[in-house]
Amino acid sequence: MNNVSLIGNLATEVELRDVGEGKKVASFLLAVNRGTREAGADFVGITTWDRQAELCAEYLSKGQRVGVAGRLHSHSWEEEGKRRTLVEVVGQRIDFLSGPRRDEEGGAEVIPFETAATG
Repeated sequence: MNNVSLIGNLATEVELRDVGEGKKVASFLLAVNRGTREAGADFVGITTWDRQAELCAEYLSKGQRVGVAGRLHSHSWEEEGKRRTLVEVVGQRIDFLSGPRRDEEGGAEVIPFETAATG
């Protein structure tokens, strides 16, 4: 079983990229507090796809709190003669926990109509 649930704050802005015809991917770094005497945080790469990616790019910014439910994904490649491996979380559901953002002009609340991936 491959399930991951995290709550943390965005450590970076959301980067949205087109990766094919009608396909989009968003990525960001999530700071997850350790909650131990050592304190500190772990930084986890998060990616999400399509409509969920668009919503994250539109409504999230650095510092906002989110819940992420998804799965671990690893991939490897060779770079400069060395084998590299990356483990990230593919977010299948992103819950916006910080509350609504205010728009920059009139101070109105901006609330996403959908925060979970469909399909």
